Amino acid sequence: MNDTTVSGPSFLALQVRDLEASADFYESRLGLVRAPQAPPGAVVFTTSPIPFAVRNPAPGTDLDSGQPGLGVALWLVCTDAEALHETLVAADVPILTSPFDGPFGKTFVLQDPDGYAVTVHSS
Repeated sequence: MNDTTVSGPSFLALQVRDLEASADFYESRLGLVRAPQAPPGAVVFTTSPIPFAVRNPAPGTDLDSGQPGLGVALWLVCTDAEALHETLVAADVPILTSPFDGPFGKTFVLQDPDGYAVTVHSS
């Protein structure tokens, strides 16, 4: 038996069409803060406990070949999901699922500029 184990995610990134537009969305609409350093072609945010980033697509990645992120669920925690939902609705951000009471508190699903479905829940 192998003595190495995987303990869980350590970094999450979405490949996006327009790096600055996506970074601005996550910064201005969701309140994420850019990290002081990031690799070329990426914007990393100071999320905790796992860093989150948006990045230019890897070579050979066609973001127009189907639904972005199909099969992957990205959840972000928020201090007040219902208030964020109201702010996003007022800013015409597409909402895929209206707020509901879930196992992790108030929960809703938004659509980011690249079409990724992002679930937000209260802490």
